[in-house]
Amino acid sequence: MTPKKTDLRTLFAQKKLVVSPGIFDMISLKVADKLGFECLYMTGYGTVASYLGLPDAGLATYTDMVNRVAAFCGATSTPVICDGDTGYGGLLNVSHTVDGYIRAGAAGIQLEDQEFPKKCGHTKGRRVIPALDMVDKIKVAVEARGDRKDFLIIARTDARTTLGLDEALRRADQYLHAGADVLFVESPESKDELAVIGKTFNVPLVANIVEGGRTPQPTSQELEDMGFSLAIHPGLGFLAMGHALEKAYSNLKNTGDSIGYDEISDFQAFSLLIGFQKVWDFDEKHRQPESR
Repeated sequence: MTPKKTDLRTLFAQKKLVVSPGIFDMISLKVADKLGFECLYMTGYGTVASYLGLPDAGLATYTDMVNRVAAFCGATSTPVICDGDTGYGGLLNVSHTVDGYIRAGAAGIQLEDQEFPKKCGHTKGRRVIPALDMVDKIKVAVEARGDRKDFLIIARTDARTTLGLDEALRRADQYLHAGADVLFVESPESKDELAVIGKTFNVPLVANIVEGGRTPQPTSQELEDMGFSLAIHPGLGFLAMGHALEKAYSNLKNTGDSIGYDEISDFQAFSLLIGFQKVWDFDEKHRQPESR
């Protein structure tokens, strides 16, 4: 596997906000990678939607997701943080998941304290497991990582929506002491709550920015000043893609052709992005004489 450009511990130690787009298929990965982001985030919502055509509601299996982890991480040298949901089961499953994600090339795994089946953190109906059960999951995840210290354990709590911010902070602190490297308090509902999270912990923190979601969006500078290390935008790519496809396909349906529709990428440039130059170079190198 291609070596990582920079490990996440080094990135977060710089005390500057790292902005990470959500990647959900190979095209979104290649576009994001071309633009030079320091870190990519494999969004569970987008990956399940693009790969299976299903909602992010605990319907994807470990096998489904580790398949995508391997595909994404094998195609880039940029560190990729990968959504690991609840670990896909009990403690043994968590251990198996962490080991599998490491072998697939992930730079870190996000594990959350939701009940199974989990749901997207900006949708309704989420319930959390007892905090001590999640503490055990984090301890097992750290154990499964072993001496592979460049792989980060990101502990997410979804307690804010149903149990309040104080409970979410209490849980995050427990997960930190269990060995988590990064904390992720999901769905704060104001900038003031984001600021409280930033003041409470002096460790790398994740801000989950879902356009149209439950959390208001500060500027990147505001998030950095609050103390956040990573701002993920999991939905930006697939929301933009869905909008663009609806416009393009609607134009095709309404007019019967695509003549004059210019809100698209250049075909030749897109072919280069996907990797056709290597194909053309290979064909040229191994071209057979016409008379043969």
